[in-house]
Amino acid sequence: MKLLLIGGTRFLGRHVVAGALERGHQVTLFHRGRTRPGLFPECERILGDRERDLDLLENRTWDAVIDTCGFVPRVVGETTRRLAGRIGHYTFVSSISVYADPVEPGADEGAPLARLEDPATETVTGATYGGLKVLCEEAAEAGLPGRVLQVRAGLLVGPWDYTDRFRYWVKRFAEGGEVLIPDAPAQPLQWIDARDAAEWMVARAEAGTTGVFNLTGPREPATLGETLNGIAAALGASPARVAVAPGFLSERGVQSWMELPLWADGAEGFLSISIARALAQGLALRPLAATVGDVLGAIPEEQAAAGSASTSDLAPPISLSRGRERELLAAWAAR
Repeated sequence: MKLLLIGGTRFLGRHVVAGALERGHQVTLFHRGRTRPGLFPECERILGDRERDLDLLENRTWDAVIDTCGFVPRVVGETTRRLAGRIGHYTFVSSISVYADPVEPGADEGAPLARLEDPATETVTGATYGGLKVLCEEAAEAGLPGRVLQVRAGLLVGPWDYTDRFRYWVKRFAEGGEVLIPDAPAQPLQWIDARDAAEWMVARAEAGTTGVFNLTGPREPATLGETLNGIAAALGASPARVAVAPGFLSERGVQSWMELPLWADGAEGFLSISIARALAQGLALRPLAATVGDVLGAIPEEQAAAGSASTSDLAPPISLSRGRERELLAAWAAR
């Protein structure tokens, strides 16, 4: 299969490329070349910005396209229209954030969708992200009717995750000492190793699968408490976990999800959606312990890459600093 990847070498994109190459496909990367430009030297590269350089894709044909970086419906629509006569199948990586809040536990792909007050906006923020992804899905389908696989991805984790949302807990538990955790053990939690997501998407592109699919895991429902226990067990670590009340954290300005990762204060419905459709289409999910081990093993290389402005995959971490954690633990102990 001749595959065009829009995106390329950052996190999910790099795992898509690796998975496609392992399956013997011919991969072309269309990206800006800003992240690890030397990765995958065996792949053809077309360097450009999709907002202004789609002409670079003219007079070329591919069997399938996987689009990992579509955020603005105008751009996604233009991309699909320009490629319509020259590709067979299009995978658009969307997000479970497309669902309207609140999301009912167990919601499937037919759940109500988020809508923007101003559908003309192209400013991507936490408030507009989900609604823009809805419009991107619609733009892709309009450009390539009946040929689009819409992948509503959940929390992606694994090696080379630039967000630090999962790696934070792996590093913190491995470091040991007193560890602040949110006292919300029953909070539902879903995640998927980006390599599992990539392998499933490549397989579905091969098969020409279309339609809408929630793509996350694990297979059985999980909670925050079970996940943190699983991370500690995989590391063989026994940190002194101090469970702090969510209200106490909120009062002190601690932001859930990013600053204190995996804690989803008020957004639990987004972490208990149905993945039955994807499982029926062959979704395979590796054990949590395997992801933890690989995340830990990749940290030295990730940190080395972060030292080079030309190759860095990693954004500056916004998760809880050690100093801030110590302040909060002291305040909690003194309450």
